[in-house]
Amino acid sequence: MEEQCLFCKIVKGDIPAEKIYEDDLLIAFRDIEPQAPFHFLLVPRQHIRSTLDLTASNDALLGRIFQVANKIARDFGFAEDGFRVVNNCNEGGGQCVWHIHFHLLGGRQMNWPPG
Repeated sequence: MEEQCLFCKIVKGDIPAEKIYEDDLLIAFRDIEPQAPFHFLLVPRQHIRSTLDLTASNDALLGRIFQVANKIARDFGFAEDGFRVVNNCNEGGGQCVWHIHFHLLGGRQMNWPPG
């Protein structure tokens, strides 16, 4: 855990979030600035700064993230219509919180290119 990291504070429970899922590897909660009717963040409990910091030891975590994304999409009823899982890496990629996380978006038509 990083003392000043927003997502580490949410994982620890120091900052409230509307959690919809949690297990030993990750938590998922509603985004406070949703970009779709369903917009959740999937955040590892382990502090990993960005996608570039992933190693082979994180393979199980990445698999779990996508399994949980599928579960949430099914549970909230937007899996069959389709959804998007997004990870932003570094400033040029749109990352603004320096703790790896994945956006799960659904409930509306996703356009391409994404912007």
